[in-house]
Amino acid sequence: MRRLSSSLTFFYKRVFPVLWIGFVLIIFGVQVWEMQHARADPPSQPFFPLVLMPLFMLGVMLLLYRKLLHDLLDEVGLDGDYLVVKNHGEKIRVALRDVMNVNATTMTNPRRVTLMLRTDSRFGRNLTFMPASPRGFMSAFKPDPIATELIERVDALRGVQR
Repeated sequence: MRRLSSSLTFFYKRVFPVLWIGFVLIIFGVQVWEMQHARADPPSQPFFPLVLMPLFMLGVMLLLYRKLLHDLLDEVGLDGDYLVVKNHGEKIRVALRDVMNVNATTMTNPRRVTLMLRTDSRFGRNLTFMPASPRGFMSAFKPDPIATELIERVDALRGVQR
């Protein structure tokens, strides 16, 4: 079985949000500590901006997580004419014939490949993963090689000529 998804998926889904929230909480704690120990008159220091910025940063993280990271599958592999999909400890096999459409984003970080299935699977009708694609500045302007390969394999199974 050849792995199609990136090994950084775990970092993006589990570690990065914890680091972001931890960073915001540390900065907020330092600001509160600094405000409590400042020599100036405490009532003259505004508390509202101190709370507003961390809330804004947490809101941005929530939006980014829900839009870009939440629906990423843990691992996707190619085993012959089947995809092996793992997510939250569950594993399914999906035939490439059941893939209706392959969509890939290029100018986002992380890159995403979404496979739309003809029927629902245990993980839904759309399977989205982060491909193990080459990195670099110029690769952002090229089509994703994994998505291109999946499109060619699905078309070959359907008998479509390009």
